[in-house]
Amino acid sequence: MANFFPKWTNQLPWKVVVCVGVLGMAVTAGMTYYFTPKYTRVGYQPTQPVPFEHTIHVEQLGMDCRYCHSHVEVAAHSNVPEVQTCMSCHTQVKAESPRLAAVREAWNGGAADGPPVNWVQVHKLPDYVYFNHAVHVNRGVSCFSCHGAVNEMKTVYQHESQSMSWCLDCHRAPENALRPPDEVFNMNWKAGSVKEQREMGLKFKEEWKVNPPTDCGGCHR
Repeated sequence: MANFFPKWTNQLPWKVVVCVGVLGMAVTAGMTYYFTPKYTRVGYQPTQPVPFEHTIHVEQLGMDCRYCHSHVEVAAHSNVPEVQTCMSCHTQVKAESPRLAAVREAWNGGAADGPPVNWVQVHKLPDYVYFNHAVHVNRGVSCFSCHGAVNEMKTVYQHESQSMSWCLDCHRAPENALRPPDEVFNMNWKAGSVKEQREMGLKFKEEWKVNPPTDCGGCHR
């Protein structure tokens, strides 16, 4: 009886299996890299309704982070400055600048009842993650550790992945991030060396009884 299929079709099944396997590995590798916070969030820099420059306010004028983000030491969430905070300076400084039009509209001549300034949130954790700003900054964790050198950013962008593994790296070795309390908001401060940072961090860890959770229940509540 004659063969219905040519000889080369005998190799077809294993070729299909190999191709499917290679394709599956490629898809898995791609998703592993491209669908992680490190790739999807690091560098995220949305256009804001007001082109606020941290370089001018922090580096040139020497403003402290807490002047605008006034709740960061006492609240779980850091606050975006209210329009009154902006206008405490900008009623006098660059009061007619077109770059501040959205702020003036929200200010509405002092009534502060105009349309809100729709700032775009840059750093955002999933809703199921519990994070407390006050706990971290009151125990020597600087803004720099999580947000990078914001004082050098013309427009703020996400500097760190802020993924679960990134958080756990710090929780497992907090001594690498702890600094003197009076230097927490100094974006330009750094220890003299890695050894100095570790020794100082271990000292603070013991004195302040810093023991961050490393289990799921610490952040997923």
